Amino acid sequence: MDDSSAPVTEASVGQPGTPSAGHVRPRRPLALALRRYPVVALTLLVGLAVAVLLLSGANSAARWTASIFALAVAAHQSVGMVKDILRGHWGIDILAVTAIVATVAVGEYIASLIVVLMLTGGAALEDYAAGRATKELTSLLERAPRTAHRESDDGCTTEVPIGTVEVGDVLLVRPSEVVPVDGLILSGPAMFDESALTGESLPVEHDTGSTVPSGVLNGPSAVRIRAIAKEQDSQYSRIIALVREAADSRAPVVRLADRYAVPFTVFALVLAAAAWYFSGDPSRFAEVLVVATPCPLLIAAPVAFLGGMSQAAKAGIIVKGAGTLEQLSRVRTAAFDKTGTLTGGKPTLEEVRSTSHNPAELLALAASAEQYSSHVLATAVVAEAVARNLVLQTTEHATEHATHGVSADFQGRRVLVGKQSFVAKSVTGVQETPLTAGQMAVYVGVDGHFAGTLIMRDPLRPEAHSTLTALRRLGVTETVMLTGDAETTAQFIANEVGITQVRAGLLPEDKVRLVNELPLRQVMMVGDGVNDAPVLAASDVGIAMGAKGSTAASESADVVIMHDDLTKVAEAVRMGQRTIRIAVQSIWIGILLSVALMFLAAAGNIPAVAGALSQEVVDLAAILNALRALSPGKKRC
Repeated sequence: MDDSSAPVTEASVGQPGTPSAGHVRPRRPLALALRRYPVVALTLLVGLAVAVLLLSGANSAARWTASIFALAVAAHQSVGMVKDILRGHWGIDILAVTAIVATVAVGEYIASLIVVLMLTGGAALEDYAAGRATKELTSLLERAPRTAHRESDDGCTTEVPIGTVEVGDVLLVRPSEVVPVDGLILSGPAMFDESALTGESLPVEHDTGSTVPSGVLNGPSAVRIRAIAKEQDSQYSRIIALVREAADSRAPVVRLADRYAVPFTVFALVLAAAAWYFSGDPSRFAEVLVVATPCPLLIAAPVAFLGGMSQAAKAGIIVKGAGTLEQLSRVRTAAFDKTGTLTGGKPTLEEVRSTSHNPAELLALAASAEQYSSHVLATAVVAEAVARNLVLQTTEHATEHATHGVSADFQGRRVLVGKQSFVAKSVTGVQETPLTAGQMAVYVGVDGHFAGTLIMRDPLRPEAHSTLTALRRLGVTETVMLTGDAETTAQFIANEVGITQVRAGLLPEDKVRLVNELPLRQVMMVGDGVNDAPVLAASDVGIAMGAKGSTAASESADVVIMHDDLTKVAEAVRMGQRTIRIAVQSIWIGILLSVALMFLAAAGNIPAVAGALSQEVVDLAAILNALRALSPGKKRC
């Protein structure tokens, strides 16, 4: 029986089994928090003990208990502070440690406990905010399938680990299950929710024989598929790898904070010393430093960066490192590949111009050779030959010459297909083919003689012009096309979209050299193919178009656009600019509020305990502002 004709019934689906992960015990957030942050728990416990001692009249015992504990925490914190200083990170914890010691020295032991709680609780507060910010970023990981239902020859299904699925296995995808690996549908039509991958909110219908990517959610009916890729090679696994890389990355957030931390620390110490000197009261020194604790610098910027990465992931833009957001915000030059980036990447054959062969014979020979090339033009040539029912020959003697073309031997006949310069090196009589705007020529040589050309056309993406316009509005003043295609075709596309510079006929190493030579930094490179991988890695910000594109390009890039939509490039720049703007705003909110409190404390208007409590309000204001990065904001592009 043919696989595609086998009906899928409720009996064949069976009853849903228990989750493979087993029974999940309910979480106890308070217990988890206490185990994860023991110093915070110990601080609260000491604070409770001090309160009990004060209520019982043991003031001296309360003071010694609080003071010893606070100094112990300050000593422990000083170890990390010294390590930071040795790494060149000045000013991050100096104020907090100094404030603890100063409050203990002047007898403000309650204030010292509050500063300790603020300092140690900052990590817990940051984790909470980061948990909110990374919700969208980690949602793909949480829904990743762990098992698949493999169908045996007798029609029975067995639940197996997804890593054991082999190409050719027949799998049963139950209703509302995530498709485990890329597959070919055997029992269509079927409905799938592809919103997690493409952003398309409406269900998409696939018929029998069509492919369905891993990671999409099956609809209300069970469907049988034949695996066409292993887990590690499937689309969803590639996406998960990118998301893990993004989630594990660490931004140059410390560098951003360092720009403000050092002058802020110096200013606070000078003001505190001046308040002590002019008042003659050493308590003023402690009171100023209590409200100068730099928690906004430590917390606000990381929260803003994580929020920006989360919002980008939600929009289908995987940013591999938070530092990339800062690079995106400063992009001034945008370089683009042409085929598959500015154009749709689905060229079509318009004409066969033969000089010595029947056009059908020439196309069949060219397509036979192009089978052994990964270039997008080769794929189009083969597809056209198959559509015309031409018979393609096979060979064990074929070589792809990267970015140039392909050579192959078929029963004594030598066939070369590719660029004019490549074919002309081994073939006589090669003549340049006249082209109209937007056309591309693929040259063909047979047995050492020029045989003709295949005239191709790759339509411009409809959103290309609007994307370039949006980038200019965002401050990207220079645009460049870097392509291996002919000058005439490249210039036509550049004129259509408004690109200012064109560099055509390039090899991958030429693209790398030209990107490094571009004067206006930062430079963003946008591409999609294997030949774009080197230049994506060499640019300040490399953006790979589409999850279905080259794996090499995706791995080399700093940003991967999951949707086949060029407007996401401008959206990535906008998100980078907005994230940095919010991070800097959050830092300045914390600094300005702290400075205002510092002047009030220097004038003797804020006691140490009140100052420590007011600093918590400053932290909250900075973090709440940083969390604005979680929202998409107003689109200006």
